[in-house]
Amino acid sequence: MTSHLYRSHTCGALTAADAGQNVRLSGWAHRIRDHGGLLFIDLRDHYGLTQAVIDPDSPAFKDAEKVRSEWVIRIDGEVKLRDAAAINPNLPTGTVEVYVRAIEVLGAATELPMPVFGEQEYPEDVRLKYRFLDLRRERLHRNIVLRSKVISSLRNRMVQQGFMEYQTPMLTASSPEGARDFLVPSRVHPGKFYALPQSPQLFKQLLMIAGFDRYFQIATCFRDEDARADRAVEFTQLDIEMSFVEQEDIFQAIEPVLRGVFEEFANGWRVTQKFPRIPYADAIRKYGSDKPDLRNPIEMQAVTEHFAGSGFKVFAGQIEADSKVQVWAIPAKNKAGAEPIGRAFCDRMNAWAQGEGQPGLGYIFFKEGAGSGPIAKNIGEERTAALKAQLGLDDGDAVFFVCGRPEKFYKFAGEARTKAGTDLGLVDVEQFAFCWIVDFPMFEWMEEEKKVDFSHNPFSMPQGGLEALQTQDPLTINAYQYDSVCNGYELSSGAIRNHRPDIMRKAFEIAGYTNEDLEDKFGGMLRAFELGAPPHGGIAPGVDRIIMLLAHEDNLREVTAFPMNQQSEDLLMGAPTPASAKQLRELHIRPNLAEK
Repeated sequence: MTSHLYRSHTCGALTAADAGQNVRLSGWAHRIRDHGGLLFIDLRDHYGLTQAVIDPDSPAFKDAEKVRSEWVIRIDGEVKLRDAAAINPNLPTGTVEVYVRAIEVLGAATELPMPVFGEQEYPEDVRLKYRFLDLRRERLHRNIVLRSKVISSLRNRMVQQGFMEYQTPMLTASSPEGARDFLVPSRVHPGKFYALPQSPQLFKQLLMIAGFDRYFQIATCFRDEDARADRAVEFTQLDIEMSFVEQEDIFQAIEPVLRGVFEEFANGWRVTQKFPRIPYADAIRKYGSDKPDLRNPIEMQAVTEHFAGSGFKVFAGQIEADSKVQVWAIPAKNKAGAEPIGRAFCDRMNAWAQGEGQPGLGYIFFKEGAGSGPIAKNIGEERTAALKAQLGLDDGDAVFFVCGRPEKFYKFAGEARTKAGTDLGLVDVEQFAFCWIVDFPMFEWMEEEKKVDFSHNPFSMPQGGLEALQTQDPLTINAYQYDSVCNGYELSSGAIRNHRPDIMRKAFEIAGYTNEDLEDKFGGMLRAFELGAPPHGGIAPGVDRIIMLLAHEDNLREVTAFPMNQQSEDLLMGAPTPASAKQLRELHIRPNLAEK
């Protein structure tokens, strides 16, 4: 017997080789079963489960009868082999059990607000208020352990790639661009505020200007915006920046890190080996999204020519009236051996589209060598056959159509692609399908303001540099900006930075900013660039989303130890809380609350 006060082994350690040993274990009473006077307690700790047996002749029997679920107890006893019929092959300790001769209660528990045994669903407010109980459940516990392992793996892989980890401030200046900041009042500087960082963006660029070359950080970031399933107000990212690099250098450095960590924790799922590079315009055209789920094989195509001047006046009239109108096809090539796609499925897709606020979703389905449905009837056999040939469709397949200006319908078209692929079982789910989205437009036309503005990141280097800004239509200029995407989730966004003040001034001029605006908002950065800035670029994969995908969860709260709810409230600690009058006086703040 160990002299240790609490345990000689953990609850996941005992095997058949330990039979005959006297041991001491401590943990939580996970499940208690009474089998005709024989008591069984599944004892649980961080490492696993061990079955404890207490027979009526044991001196511990009376103490064992008092034990309830989630009590913390210590047991002393002898390890014995289980009978062959009682072996649990799903448990590392499943060949043995401990016959208990002594029990000590280390921490009794009152009535539980939610059970730990089993994985039944409970209301989110209960789960978050009692998160420490929720985290005792096997799935959540496993997710948080996975989180630790993934972060450790990411850190090791970055170091192996020649990166060094540097820390950047958590209290900084408010950013004039991006999402809303969380502000922190200064006690010693009345009326002034720090901001929590939305990202370490400016600091990592300054590290490049300072000459540190390859930086990374597992960074906590804050954005005061509405929470979503895949976005939280406090989040973690693998922040990266590199000097003297082109876009391809970033891909070559980061792709092995992402691929490697997914392969390490994929549990048999396939991982894309060479991430395809998909231009933004192609992603929108083929998938209706700049974060496409490539597990879905459906690729949309433009088929406007087949409808122009056709008998299907709903589309033909729009095409004639507006040269920017297009018709896109969503081809649904059915799975081999599946039931042919017929009118019933097509009508369900049409009804779904109407439920999404659309006028409908036109379709053709193919059987006996011909197209069926109202559209096929209206455009005629020749055009229908041409559509079938262009899209590579056969009998049993179908195609759906959307019509209008692409900038107005592409998101819906992408959702229809997802709906068709999912409902037909075409999505090959057991894989992590990666890609890079590249060639984002530098500028876009803002219809309401009637002006050109930045499309995404104003600090990206425009492709073609200063010459492009001086000679090209701004709406034709792409940026060296890129996203990594996996299974329909944007994992990271990055860019080659615009490190030249002359190019930056011209880019902001095109977007309607004066030199004074630029100096006022970004003067510090401009001055840094004027003192010898190297070409540099970076990216910031979202750690929470990586873990969410690897854990096969669809909400970040399932892979975060202590998350907030949808209203950005911490129900466990009761945050946010009102400040006391004394605290407010010290901070020189007087609340100005709206009247209820």
